[in-house]
Amino acid sequence: MYSLYFHIPFCTHRCAYCDFNTYSRQEPLIPAYVEALCNEIRRVAESAPNPLPIQTIFFGGGTPSLLTPPQLEQILQTVRANFTLFPSVQYGPLGTSGTIDNSGTLGSTEASQTIEISLEANPGTVTLASLQELRRVGFNRISFGVQSFHADELNQLERIHDPFDVLEAVCWAHKSGFENLNLDLIYGLPEQTLSRWQESLRCAVELAPQHLSLYALTIEHGTPFGRWAAHGLMPVPDPDLAADMYEAASDYLEGQGYEQYEISNWSKPGFQSRHNLQYWRNLPYLGFGAGAHGCARGLRISNSLRIKTYIERLSSDYLIPDFPLSPATVTQISLTPYIEMQETLMLGLRLTQEGVSPQAFHARFEKDLEDVFGKEIDELINLGLLEWTLSSLPMVDGLGVRQGARVRLTKRGRLLGNQVFLRFVG
Repeated sequence: MYSLYFHIPFCTHRCAYCDFNTYSRQEPLIPAYVEALCNEIRRVAESAPNPLPIQTIFFGGGTPSLLTPPQLEQILQTVRANFTLFPSVQYGPLGTSGTIDNSGTLGSTEASQTIEISLEANPGTVTLASLQELRRVGFNRISFGVQSFHADELNQLERIHDPFDVLEAVCWAHKSGFENLNLDLIYGLPEQTLSRWQESLRCAVELAPQHLSLYALTIEHGTPFGRWAAHGLMPVPDPDLAADMYEAASDYLEGQGYEQYEISNWSKPGFQSRHNLQYWRNLPYLGFGAGAHGCARGLRISNSLRIKTYIERLSSDYLIPDFPLSPATVTQISLTPYIEMQETLMLGLRLTQEGVSPQAFHARFEKDLEDVFGKEIDELINLGLLEWTLSSLPMVDGLGVRQGARVRLTKRGRLLGNQVFLRFVG
């Protein structure tokens, strides 16, 4: 099963902290960009050896909600005409087929869910009518970039919406039939206090979203925040306070019935982001659009960054390259088996409950996890950053691995995840 990611790089205003591949005041290019996306879908599908089975679709950005529902419908219709859409199969750790309940138990290989089709949206760019149209054309999950429920913090981030816009957008989403809603929040803002972060978190929970994504602010080089911090015009985030905010959020959300299934993500039971699970389980996905990334068939690829260049490449008579490349591809990196093992372990450890299963690792790579990374795992266990935990997954006979066990981050390890991951690089 594959997943599809569509990058929509248009923004009404580029926020001061953002370092994504986004552009403001480029809206006149949207019609040509939509045509280019449809051309890229057709080109990639033509080069695929068989009609590819697709289980999740995600529109990110940028601000995908700047596209009109008819434009988004045109893209989805092109997907349906060129790929085979399947209900999402809930894969076990590292791709073991089957559904998974909240304890990690493998169930039947048939999944009852429909395909997950997600859209990122800015609360200030949607209306009741537009959300009703999005639901009609096939979107069943929406993610609002809320970031904060305090007007002054939103102004500091240069967001174009206010807290009332968030309340309206969530209300309209419910009225439109969206039953799978995510809210993004940012913590560790300059001069943000723990109590104000907790107030934003409480406001978010009161709106009863099925999913929450919480991200610590990172000051990126080349952004306005980066320049201001470098010149002493803005205080840098306090990492100790950010850690306190993270732990407070984890404790609070657990008490509100949310399960932390990934370092930065919490959900009600059954509402994990299936698309993002595809990434964290290191399963194949294709990226479409300017600056989009993909990973399939042992290749990590990326497209040209600039919108006009992307449109030109898809409007010309470029030869159809070998799958999974497209005429917009500008970089491709071949992944050795060892790199794939490294990435599978590092990504899988982000899944705080599931972790990494030695059985599934062996089934995928025909190597024992502890033979490849045993030294690093033991060192991190001694530091209190990793742990072995019993699993309800069935034992795979004859593999010589820990029966029913998996390795995962400890609670302390979640705070120091980057230090853990660096042990497996090199």
